[in-house]
Amino acid sequence: MGQPQHVNFQWVLDTSHGADYFRRWHREKDKSGGLLVHKATHHFDLINWWIDSYPQQVFAMGDLRFYGRANAAARGESYAYDRYTGQDAAANDPFALRLDASDTLRGLYLEAEKDSGYVRDRNVFGDNITAEDTMSVTARYRNGVLLTYSLLAYSPWEGYKVAITGNRGRVEVDLIESVGKTFIMGQEETLEAKEEQARLRAQFGGAEIRVYPMFDRPYVAEIPKVSGGGHGGADPFLLEQIFAPNPPVDPYNRAASHIDGAASILLGIAANESIATGQMINVDELLKLP
Repeated sequence: MGQPQHVNFQWVLDTSHGADYFRRWHREKDKSGGLLVHKATHHFDLINWWIDSYPQQVFAMGDLRFYGRANAAARGESYAYDRYTGQDAAANDPFALRLDASDTLRGLYLEAEKDSGYVRDRNVFGDNITAEDTMSVTARYRNGVLLTYSLLAYSPWEGYKVAITGNRGRVEVDLIESVGKTFIMGQEETLEAKEEQARLRAQFGGAEIRVYPMFDRPYVAEIPKVSGGGHGGADPFLLEQIFAPNPPVDPYNRAASHIDGAASILLGIAANESIATGQMINVDELLKLP
């Protein structure tokens, strides 16, 4: 595709994973920084690595459009309970997480509340939700590449769509990680539910990389299969770079430095500042990186 010129990155969190950020303290933006910091930083780090540059200018918009009491009321929905566990009225709530539904949840969260004060199962359509669930970011990088990024936290499926357009072609990546999670959170998944999810994933899911050269035949690129480890098989390579006494040389330069980490979170911090002020933010004015 030649030299990258533009990146379009869309990430959608489903109503299982996405809602989870609004069941706990992450929903309070003054404590978590919102999803543009503690979730999107992973995505920004990928983008920075793909195009080998750092963000320079950032403009963003974000709103709470789905979760929260006011949005539920606007749809004609009403939820009287502040949390899900122990509430009979939440029995058929598809967003419910029941901490008494398994020994793990009970021991890790419910029985620890008296010591930690951490409530893990708050109603996603309750009060005190200040983090955005709908976000759009535009950025210019030091090397001139433009970014269009969006993050949604209430999609029927989870995954991402990426398109990188260069001066000689275009690469598109689609990855659907989960689709059709119709079971109620916190309850045991039935065999029927698992089989249905497997069918839906076979029909709609999976990953694909399409390459469109500007003056040549397009093709689908083969994705190498890596066994073992989470995050698509990346974890063993990451752990090797961190903990091995003499980690092997990585031709793809995947190991991030502390400066790379700062660059990724600065894009989120700048986006938050832009949402708050309505202004374009110069990243160097927040923190000037090498």
